[in-house]
Parts: sequence; structure tokens; C-alpha cells
Amino acid sequence: MAYILDNYRTVAVVGLSPKPHRDSYAVSRYMQSQGWHIIPINPNASQILGEIAYPTLTEAARHHRIELVNVFRNSADVPPVVDEAIAIGAQAVWLQMGVVHDVAAEKARAAGLRFVQDRCLMVEHRRHL
Repeated sequence: MAYILDNYRTVAVVGLSPKPHRDSYAVSRYMQSQGWHIIPINPNASQILGEIAYPTLTEAARHHRIELVNVFRNSADVPPVVDEAIAIGAQAVWLQMGVVHDVAAEKARAAGLRFVQDRCLMVEHRRHL
């Protein structure tokens, strides 16, 4: 976890909502305020937090080098996100609070990705500081 917080600054946020009251928005806005580059992944939005939103990780990776994939989706939705993260060459996947998928975690780790689950990126970043 510390390695991710110390070394990565470009994060694609899968499930980033354009609604300010949603956790995904608040966490991403905080990380953006800390100097992180946020890449929204939301097929129903064109722009979030002043950044172009992409429908998929694959499309975003055509325009950006993605280091970390932060996931705000249901646990059952995680396996295809991990497959896509592996395919685009991301270095790590982070599943937010309440999101857990052990099989996807093993697959990601076997592919050489760092993997964190059931943790809030914002909370851990604040603790790490």
C-alpha cells in the first residue's frame, strides 16, 4: 500500500460519479487536490472534475499512461476491470471500502500488479502523510 501511495500519481477511477455527494467524487477530488492526475472512467459522462471521462480503461489508456486503477464498483464487477487493468499495463489495482474479490486479487498479483482491497484511497493517503 505504501509503495502505491509513494510512487503512483496517475489513477484511472472506474465508476467515478459526476455527482459531488458520491464517495467516488469526494475521494477523487481529494486525490486531485493532492496533485494526483485523475482519469474518470464512466461511460455515461463526458467530463468529471475538469477531466475528460472515458467509457473504458482501454479507451483511456490510448490517451494516458495509467499507473493505478481505483475501483468504485460492486465486488461482482471487479474481474473484468482487473482483466482490463492487466491488458493496459497498469501497475496496481485498488478496490475501495466494501469492495472485495479474492479471485481477481490473485489474478492481478499473478500478473505482477500490486493489489489493495477494501480500503479507501483517501483515508490511507491521509494516514500515510
